[in-house]
Amino acid sequence: MKLVRFGKIGQEKPGVQTDKGVLDLSKDFKDWDHAFFQNNGLENVKKKLSQNQYPVVSSQERIGACVARPYKIICIGLNYFDHAKESGMPVPAEPIVFMKASNTISGPYDPIVIPPKSVKTDWEVELGIVIGKDVSYLKTEEEAKEAIAGYCVSNDVSEREWQLEHSGQWTKGKSFRSFNPVGPYLVTTDEISNPMNLSMSLWVNGVQKQKGNTNTMIFQPYFIVKYLSNVMTLEAGDIISTGTPPGVGLGFKPPQYLKAGDVVELEVEGLGKQKQICVDYSG
Repeated sequence: MKLVRFGKIGQEKPGVQTDKGVLDLSKDFKDWDHAFFQNNGLENVKKKLSQNQYPVVSSQERIGACVARPYKIICIGLNYFDHAKESGMPVPAEPIVFMKASNTISGPYDPIVIPPKSVKTDWEVELGIVIGKDVSYLKTEEEAKEAIAGYCVSNDVSEREWQLEHSGQWTKGKSFRSFNPVGPYLVTTDEISNPMNLSMSLWVNGVQKQKGNTNTMIFQPYFIVKYLSNVMTLEAGDIISTGTPPGVGLGFKPPQYLKAGDVVELEVEGLGKQKQICVDYSG
């Protein structure tokens, strides 16, 4: 299945992407949120779809983030061998973990808001993992696999000055408004046979900047979920951004960064495509 959310910001409704378009499931479900995933929501959707005819949503409706605002957005840094190299940083021995404010989440076609005075806003196409149930202290990667609801495209937008030139954690450069477009849909695990062989691409103004594959990850999705569950409780609906392949603006010589008017497009194989227009902060 492909779960989507549609409607105005703050008023999104739950839906499912089908060959006919997006179906409106709001008469039977409140949202794709923690309570939904934690209470066997995916199986309930399958059952309802087999028993009901749902209306098709207008193609003019805004598509929001594919899950409701999560309790946590957790990110893995330098998780591709070639990205670590372009960043001039050593390959990590263990996952580099940082947090992104949960209110950075936005729709896949919403604008990227350039922070005031920023000249180092960067792009990062990533595979996003959506957690399907509350878990702690997982012992095996098989248990971790069973804890995943599905996958989505995640743009881990980054402000490099705040991330790298100010003291402290990377979180400061990752948590500005609009800095995590996700979607257009959450694709359930039964439709992704191998998350470790998905092509990834990103373009800026029609020019390809990133091209990679999840098969060059240092730490793979099931390991990441298992690892994180042993340092924090993962909750249903949480999003994990698993790192980016080479081609970020920081890695170019000289570096290239986003400005108002730039168009960012990105996709992960089987998970759909995003498109954002960059705008300056206006209050």
